[in-house]
Amino acid sequence: MPLNIPNLLTWLRICLIPLVVAVFYFPPEWLSGHQMNLAAAGVFAFAAVTDWLDGYLARALNQTSAFGAFLDPVADKLMVAAALILLVELGRADAVIALIIIGREIAISALREWMAQLGQSKSVAVSALGKIKTTAQMVAILLLLYHENVGELNSHVIGTWLIYLAAILTLWSMAYYLKMAWPQMRDRT
Repeated sequence: MPLNIPNLLTWLRICLIPLVVAVFYFPPEWLSGHQMNLAAAGVFAFAAVTDWLDGYLARALNQTSAFGAFLDPVADKLMVAAALILLVELGRADAVIALIIIGREIAISALREWMAQLGQSKSVAVSALGKIKTTAQMVAILLLLYHENVGELNSHVIGTWLIYLAAILTLWSMAYYLKMAWPQMRDRT
């Protein structure tokens, strides 16, 4: 495992996951409801920025590695899954939406692994649709963690609409990846 800045940022993101969750379990004497929302949203936002930053630095510093390529999406999926489960527990997101998003992540990860073993990983590489889905998902989670109005904007309502949009894009992108992998799936079953 190469210890470089991008990989350290990815490890940091993984280490921040329990903090996002733990904030909501602190005693009320430690943090008010507003402070819990703000802290969780702030840590999640910082973790999301490290996701972008580690990829940028890996390319800019020529520090890409097979381990980093493996660990980065794992960290992303852990972060999203933990946040979605927390939001369901807090009553801020529907369990069905969380199951759609988490289930798709597991299924597409398995599909990508299988396609890589066949030497066909390029056919299920991240698409623009997947990037739009990820953006909607991350912004939605951030707003649902914050759960308070920002001026006139109701972060819960906007976050809820975005998480539903992310779920729709999740299903759409899954169908896209399955379509791209279908020739291999058809020929190998």
